[in-house]
Amino acid sequence: MARLSTPFEHEWAEAPWLTEFLSRCRFPAPGTVVDCAVSGGPDSVALLVLATAWGCRPTAHYVDHRLRRDSAADGEFVVAVAAALGVDSLVHHAVVEDGPDLEGRARRARHDALPMGTFFGHTLDDQAETVLLALLRGTGPNGVAAMSTNQHPLLGLRRSETLTLCERLAIDPVDDPSNRDRRFRRNRVRHELLPLMEQIADRDVAPVIARFAALQRDERDAFGLLVPDVDPTDCEAIQGLAPAVGAVVLRGWFRGVTGGPYGPDAAATERMLAVANGTRPRADVTSGWQISRTGGRLRLDRATDR
Repeated sequence: MARLSTPFEHEWAEAPWLTEFLSRCRFPAPGTVVDCAVSGGPDSVALLVLATAWGCRPTAHYVDHRLRRDSAADGEFVVAVAAALGVDSLVHHAVVEDGPDLEGRARRARHDALPMGTFFGHTLDDQAETVLLALLRGTGPNGVAAMSTNQHPLLGLRRSETLTLCERLAIDPVDDPSNRDRRFRRNRVRHELLPLMEQIADRDVAPVIARFAALQRDERDAFGLLVPDVDPTDCEAIQGLAPAVGAVVLRGWFRGVTGGPYGPDAAATERMLAVANGTRPRADVTSGWQISRTGGRLRLDRATDR
């Protein structure tokens, strides 16, 4: 059971170690109102603490999937942490039944329940795992660019450091046993693939992989500046672009419409291009979204909205 002491009456925000952690985070200007997804685990608790210490005005959002018996108690813990920090909190309910693609369905339900632009407490270690998962799926350059700091301000920190933060503030965070469940591919990457890569390379490989992702993001963003300003819903305009350029336009449009942190993968982008080029009238994209073509115009809809 997660426990919370109340260390916040001290000048905790001025601790040198906390200042050093903040120097590697990417938060907006102090005073900015932000939303933080907080599960109660060390990464998300660190996110809330650091956002507060930086001077942002965060609201903690806990999404209860009701997949574990103690999920309601974890929500109470998140509310207690937020109260100790003097910030607001909200608990959302998003019921997800056990079954195939549980991890993916829970992630989609969480994103649906949270406000657009919500911050997540993913760390450098999560970034490395995300890159490897993308490679295992057969991604392209956009996929290995992985997460940006726009919604993931802790990508400069290690998972071990979020645990250190909790320990130093006498916070006993939630220990989610699903993080060790080998049914989930991410856990196998975390507990099997990365340790094997470190053994082979004889070094800590997570920073190397995260650096690779950063370089890919820089190249992607630079390429994006060269993309002409076209209406992404105009099929004729998309057809007039080189396929690689059209793919960039459609992926950017998808992220803008859905508000999600990731664009569609290579296969999903090919389906979008096929609809834009008129070889099919509609197609499933990803995460429950569909693209359709009517009268030479493209539109994105939730599959359940059609």
